[in-house]
Amino acid sequence: MIYGDKTTGVLVQGATGKQGEFHIGLMNAYAKQVGGRGVVAGVTPGKGGQQVHGVPVYNTVREAMRDHDIGAAVIFVPAGAAADSIMEEANAGIPTIVCITEHIPVHDTMKAVAYAKVQGSVVIGPNCPGLLSPGEVKMGIMPAQLFSRGNVGVISRSGTLTYEVVDELTRAGIGQSTVVGIGGDPVIGQTFVDVLERFEKDPETKAVVLIGEVGGNLEEEGADSTDMPIVAYIAGVSAPPDKRMGHAGAIVEGGEGDARSKISRLKKNGVPVASRVSEIPAMVKDLFLCRC
Repeated sequence: MIYGDKTTGVLVQGATGKQGEFHIGLMNAYAKQVGGRGVVAGVTPGKGGQQVHGVPVYNTVREAMRDHDIGAAVIFVPAGAAADSIMEEANAGIPTIVCITEHIPVHDTMKAVAYAKVQGSVVIGPNCPGLLSPGEVKMGIMPAQLFSRGNVGVISRSGTLTYEVVDELTRAGIGQSTVVGIGGDPVIGQTFVDVLERFEKDPETKAVVLIGEVGGNLEEEGADSTDMPIVAYIAGVSAPPDKRMGHAGAIVEGGEGDARSKISRLKKNGVPVASRVSEIPAMVKDLFLCRC
Protein backbone atom coordinates (compact mmCIF):
# COMPACT_ATOMS: atom_id res chain seq x y z
CA MET A 1 0.00 0.00 0.00
CA ILE A 2 1.92 2.99 -1.26
CA TYR A 3 -0.42 5.92 -0.53
CA GLY A 4 -2.68 4.60 2.22
CA ASP A 5 -4.38 1.56 3.70
CA LYS A 6 -7.55 0.60 5.55
CA THR A 7 -6.48 2.73 8.54
CA THR A 8 -6.33 5.91 6.40
CA GLY A 9 -9.05 8.45 7.09
CA VAL A 10 -10.15 10.15 3.86
CA LEU A 11 -11.61 13.64 3.42
CA VAL A 12 -13.72 14.60 0.39
CA GLN A 13 -13.71 18.16 -0.97
CA GLY A 14 -16.99 18.94 -2.71
CA ALA A 15 -18.83 16.47 -0.51
CA THR A 16 -22.32 17.83 -1.11
CA GLY A 17 -22.05 18.03 -4.90
CA LYS A 18 -23.55 15.35 -7.12
CA GLN A 19 -20.25 13.57 -7.81
CA GLY A 20 -18.90 13.97 -4.30
CA GLU A 21 -22.03 12.57 -2.71
CA PHE A 22 -22.23 9.65 -5.14
CA HIS A 23 -18.60 8.60 -4.70
CA ILE A 24 -18.59 9.02 -0.92
CA GLY A 25 -21.26 6.32 -0.94
CA LEU A 26 -19.17 4.02 -3.12
CA MET A 27 -15.90 4.64 -1.28
CA ASN A 28 -17.50 3.92 2.08
CA ALA A 29 -19.29 0.86 0.77
CA TYR A 30 -15.86 -0.48 -0.18
CA ALA A 31 -14.38 0.56 3.17
CA LYS A 32 -17.15 -1.33 4.96
CA GLN A 33 -16.49 -4.37 2.79
CA VAL A 34 -12.77 -4.49 3.64
CA GLY A 35 -13.02 -3.27 7.23
CA GLY A 36 -11.44 0.12 6.54
CA ARG A 37 -12.14 3.66 7.75
CA GLY A 38 -12.98 5.19 4.38
CA VAL A 39 -14.32 8.75 4.12
CA VAL A 40 -14.51 10.25 7.59
CA ALA A 41 -15.26 13.89 6.70
CA GLY A 42 -16.43 16.11 3.88
CA VAL A 43 -15.90 19.77 3.09
CA THR A 44 -18.17 22.19 1.25
CA PRO A 45 -17.96 25.90 2.15
CA GLY A 46 -21.30 27.09 3.52
CA LYS A 47 -22.62 23.56 4.06
CA GLY A 48 -21.00 22.85 7.41
CA GLY A 49 -23.19 20.86 9.76
CA GLN A 50 -24.81 18.74 7.06
CA GLN A 51 -24.16 15.02 6.53
CA VAL A 52 -23.63 12.95 3.38
CA HIS A 53 -24.24 9.20 3.83
CA GLY A 54 -23.62 9.74 7.53
CA VAL A 55 -20.33 11.58 6.91
CA PRO A 56 -20.15 14.99 8.65
CA VAL A 57 -19.59 18.00 6.39
CA TYR A 58 -17.44 21.00 7.39
CA ASN A 59 -16.92 24.48 5.96
CA THR A 60 -13.12 24.19 5.85
CA VAL A 61 -10.43 21.52 5.83
CA ARG A 62 -8.96 22.89 9.07
CA GLU A 63 -12.29 22.42 10.84
CA ALA A 64 -12.53 18.83 9.61
CA MET A 65 -9.00 18.04 10.76
CA ARG A 66 -9.72 19.29 14.27
CA ASP A 67 -12.28 16.50 14.66
CA HIS A 68 -10.77 13.71 12.55
CA ASP A 69 -7.48 11.95 11.84
CA ILE A 70 -7.17 12.47 8.08
CA GLY A 71 -4.41 10.98 5.92
CA ALA A 72 -5.71 11.66 2.41
CA ALA A 73 -8.17 13.83 0.52
CA VAL A 74 -10.15 13.38 -2.70
CA ILE A 75 -11.31 16.42 -4.67
CA PHE A 76 -14.64 16.60 -6.53
CA VAL A 77 -14.92 20.37 -6.99
CA PRO A 78 -15.38 22.42 -10.20
CA ALA A 79 -12.26 23.25 -12.21
CA GLY A 80 -12.17 26.89 -11.14
CA ALA A 81 -11.91 25.95 -7.46
CA ALA A 82 -9.70 22.86 -7.73
CA ALA A 83 -6.31 24.55 -7.37
CA ASP A 84 -7.44 26.37 -4.23
CA SER A 85 -8.75 23.06 -2.85
CA ILE A 86 -5.38 21.38 -3.44
CA MET A 87 -3.56 24.23 -1.72
CA GLU A 88 -6.01 24.31 1.20
CA GLU A 89 -5.43 20.62 1.84
CA ALA A 90 -1.66 20.93 1.48
CA ASN A 91 -1.65 23.90 3.85
CA ALA A 92 -3.55 21.79 6.38
CA GLY A 93 -0.88 19.08 6.16
CA ILE A 94 -2.76 16.30 4.37
CA PRO A 95 -0.04 14.06 2.89
CA THR A 96 -1.91 12.58 -0.09
CA ILE A 97 -4.23 14.66 -2.28
CA VAL A 98 -6.17 12.98 -5.09
CA CYS A 99 -7.70 15.40 -7.60
CA ILE A 100 -10.40 13.88 -9.81
CA THR A 101 -11.39 17.22 -11.40
CA GLU A 102 -10.69 17.76 -15.10
CA HIS A 103 -10.38 20.92 -17.24
CA ILE A 104 -8.27 22.75 -14.64
CA PRO A 105 -6.20 25.54 -16.30
CA VAL A 106 -2.58 24.41 -16.65
CA HIS A 107 -1.23 27.45 -14.83
CA ASP A 108 -3.51 26.72 -11.87
CA THR A 109 -2.26 23.14 -11.73
CA MET A 110 1.38 24.24 -11.89
CA LYS A 111 0.87 26.61 -8.96
CA ALA A 112 -1.10 24.12 -6.84
CA VAL A 113 1.26 21.17 -7.41
CA ALA A 114 4.31 23.31 -6.66
CA TYR A 115 2.72 24.63 -3.46
CA ALA A 116 1.77 21.11 -2.35
CA LYS A 117 5.33 19.93 -2.89
CA VAL A 118 6.70 22.74 -0.74
CA GLN A 119 4.22 21.77 1.99
CA GLY A 120 5.28 18.12 1.83
CA SER A 121 2.08 16.82 0.20
CA VAL A 122 1.82 14.70 -2.96
CA VAL A 123 -0.84 15.31 -5.58
CA ILE A 124 -2.27 12.47 -7.67
CA GLY A 125 -3.89 13.89 -10.79
CA PRO A 126 -5.63 16.10 -11.69
CA ASN A 127 -8.02 14.62 -14.27
CA CYS A 128 -7.53 11.13 -12.88
CA PRO A 129 -9.61 8.24 -11.49
CA GLY A 130 -7.64 8.12 -8.24
CA LEU A 131 -6.17 4.99 -6.71
CA LEU A 132 -7.23 1.67 -5.25
CA SER A 133 -5.33 -0.83 -3.14
CA PRO A 134 -7.46 -3.99 -3.21
CA GLY A 135 -8.58 -5.08 0.23
CA GLU A 136 -7.34 -1.84 1.77
CA VAL A 137 -8.54 1.51 0.46
CA LYS A 138 -10.29 3.20 -2.44
CA MET A 139 -9.68 6.90 -3.12
CA GLY A 140 -11.54 8.05 -6.20
CA ILE A 141 -13.85 6.59 -8.80
CA MET A 142 -12.33 3.23 -9.81
CA PRO A 143 -14.89 0.36 -10.05
CA ALA A 144 -13.82 -1.83 -7.13
CA GLN A 145 -15.58 -4.97 -8.39
CA LEU A 146 -12.90 -5.45 -11.07
CA PHE A 147 -9.98 -5.62 -8.64
CA SER A 148 -8.32 -8.48 -6.76
CA ARG A 149 -5.49 -8.55 -4.22
CA GLY A 150 -2.03 -9.49 -5.46
CA ASN A 151 1.52 -8.41 -6.25
CA VAL A 152 1.26 -6.41 -9.48
CA GLY A 153 1.19 -2.62 -9.40
CA VAL A 154 -0.51 -0.64 -12.16
CA ILE A 155 0.22 2.96 -13.17
CA SER A 156 -1.87 4.60 -15.86
CA ARG A 157 -2.53 7.89 -17.64
CA SER A 158 -5.95 6.64 -18.80
CA GLY A 159 -8.94 5.89 -16.59
CA THR A 160 -10.95 3.53 -18.79
CA LEU A 161 -7.85 1.67 -19.98
CA THR A 162 -6.93 1.13 -16.34
CA TYR A 163 -10.21 -0.64 -15.72
CA GLU A 164 -9.83 -2.78 -18.82
CA VAL A 165 -6.29 -3.85 -17.89
CA VAL A 166 -7.25 -4.59 -14.27
CA ASP A 167 -10.19 -6.68 -15.47
CA GLU A 168 -7.88 -8.67 -17.75
CA LEU A 169 -5.42 -9.24 -14.92
CA THR A 170 -8.10 -10.32 -12.44
CA ARG A 171 -9.67 -12.72 -14.95
CA ALA A 172 -6.23 -14.27 -15.48
CA GLY A 173 -5.77 -14.78 -11.74
CA ILE A 174 -3.26 -11.93 -11.37
CA GLY A 175 -4.03 -9.71 -8.39
CA GLN A 176 -2.98 -6.11 -7.90
CA SER A 177 -1.12 -4.44 -5.03
CA THR A 178 -2.08 -0.84 -5.83
CA VAL A 179 -3.50 0.76 -8.97
CA VAL A 180 -2.76 4.45 -9.53
CA GLY A 181 -4.30 6.68 -12.19
CA ILE A 182 -1.85 9.57 -12.53
CA GLY A 183 -4.04 11.61 -14.90
CA GLY A 184 -3.97 12.73 -18.49
CA ASP A 185 -3.27 16.46 -18.23
CA PRO A 186 -0.05 18.13 -19.47
CA VAL A 187 0.92 18.93 -15.86
CA ILE A 188 0.32 16.33 -13.14
CA GLY A 189 1.47 15.77 -9.60
CA GLN A 190 2.75 12.19 -9.39
CA THR A 191 4.47 10.90 -12.55
CA PHE A 192 5.45 7.36 -13.52
CA VAL A 193 8.85 8.01 -11.92
CA ASP A 194 7.29 9.09 -8.62
CA VAL A 195 4.91 6.13 -8.37
CA LEU A 196 7.58 3.64 -9.40
CA GLU A 197 9.82 4.93 -6.60
CA ARG A 198 7.06 4.06 -4.14
CA PHE A 199 6.48 0.65 -5.70
CA GLU A 200 10.20 -0.11 -5.36
CA LYS A 201 9.89 0.35 -1.60
CA ASP A 202 6.64 -1.64 -1.36
CA PRO A 203 7.22 -5.28 -0.34
CA GLU A 204 3.82 -6.21 -1.77
CA THR A 205 4.68 -5.15 -5.34
CA LYS A 206 6.79 -7.54 -7.44
CA ALA A 207 6.07 -6.22 -10.96
CA VAL A 208 4.38 -3.22 -12.57
CA VAL A 209 2.12 -2.65 -15.56
CA LEU A 210 2.70 0.78 -17.10
CA ILE A 211 -0.20 2.10 -19.22
CA GLY A 212 0.71 5.10 -21.35
CA GLU A 213 -0.56 7.06 -24.30
CA VAL A 214 0.67 9.57 -26.88
CA GLY A 215 2.15 12.87 -25.76
CA GLY A 216 5.27 13.69 -23.76
CA ASN A 217 7.87 11.21 -22.56
CA LEU A 218 6.71 10.31 -19.04
CA GLU A 219 6.53 6.60 -19.86
CA GLU A 220 10.14 6.41 -21.05
CA GLU A 221 11.34 8.41 -18.03
CA GLY A 222 9.53 6.01 -15.72
CA ALA A 223 10.95 2.90 -17.33
CA ASP A 224 14.46 4.37 -17.24
CA SER A 225 14.17 5.18 -13.55
CA THR A 226 13.68 1.68 -12.17
CA ASP A 227 14.99 -1.88 -12.22
CA MET A 228 11.57 -3.30 -11.39
CA PRO A 229 10.06 -5.81 -13.84
CA ILE A 230 7.71 -3.85 -16.11
CA VAL A 231 5.19 -4.59 -18.83
CA ALA A 232 4.01 -1.59 -20.85
CA TYR A 233 1.07 -0.77 -23.07
CA ILE A 234 0.95 2.44 -25.12
CA ALA A 235 -2.40 3.57 -26.52
CA GLY A 236 -2.74 5.65 -29.68
CA VAL A 237 -0.66 3.93 -32.33
CA SER A 238 -2.96 5.34 -35.02
CA ALA A 239 -3.28 8.82 -33.48
CA PRO A 240 -2.67 11.58 -36.07
CA PRO A 241 -0.01 14.23 -35.29
CA ASP A 242 -0.97 17.65 -33.86
CA LYS A 243 -4.44 16.46 -32.85
CA ARG A 244 -5.44 16.02 -29.23
CA MET A 245 -6.64 12.51 -28.45
CA GLY A 246 -9.01 12.61 -25.48
CA HIS A 247 -6.70 13.95 -22.76
CA ALA A 248 -5.23 17.43 -22.80
CA GLY A 249 -1.76 15.90 -22.51
CA ALA A 250 -2.34 13.32 -25.26
CA ILE A 251 -1.08 15.24 -28.24
CA VAL A 252 1.83 14.52 -30.60
CA GLU A 253 3.73 17.72 -31.32
CA GLY A 254 6.85 18.35 -33.38
CA GLY A 255 7.34 14.66 -34.08
CA GLU A 256 7.70 13.88 -30.36
CA GLY A 257 5.51 11.73 -28.15
CA ASP A 258 3.94 9.47 -30.77
CA ALA A 259 3.08 5.92 -29.73
CA ARG A 260 5.45 4.16 -32.14
CA SER A 261 8.50 6.10 -30.94
CA LYS A 262 7.53 5.45 -27.31
CA ILE A 263 7.17 1.74 -27.98
CA SER A 264 10.50 1.65 -29.81
CA ARG A 265 12.34 3.37 -26.94
CA LEU A 266 10.76 1.13 -24.33
CA LYS A 267 11.64 -2.03 -26.22
CA LYS A 268 15.19 -0.75 -26.77
CA ASN A 269 15.47 -0.48 -22.98
CA GLY A 270 14.32 -4.07 -22.53
CA VAL A 271 10.71 -3.35 -21.54
CA PRO A 272 8.19 -5.77 -23.08
CA VAL A 273 5.36 -3.81 -24.72
CA ALA A 274 1.94 -5.34 -25.38
CA SER A 275 0.30 -4.56 -28.70
CA ARG A 276 -3.13 -5.42 -27.27
CA VAL A 277 -4.53 -5.20 -23.74
CA SER A 278 -5.38 -8.90 -23.87
CA GLU A 279 -1.65 -9.74 -24.14
CA ILE A 280 -0.76 -8.12 -20.82
CA PRO A 281 -1.61 -10.99 -18.40
CA ALA A 282 0.58 -13.52 -20.26
CA MET A 283 3.44 -11.02 -20.41
CA VAL A 284 3.13 -10.35 -16.67
CA LYS A 285 3.23 -14.09 -15.97
CA ASP A 286 6.42 -14.29 -18.04
CA LEU A 287 7.95 -11.59 -15.83
CA PHE A 288 7.30 -13.64 -12.72
CA LEU A 289 8.73 -16.75 -14.33
CA CYS A 290 11.84 -15.02 -15.64
CA ARG A 291 12.68 -12.18 -13.31
CA CYS A 292 10.65 -12.07 -10.10
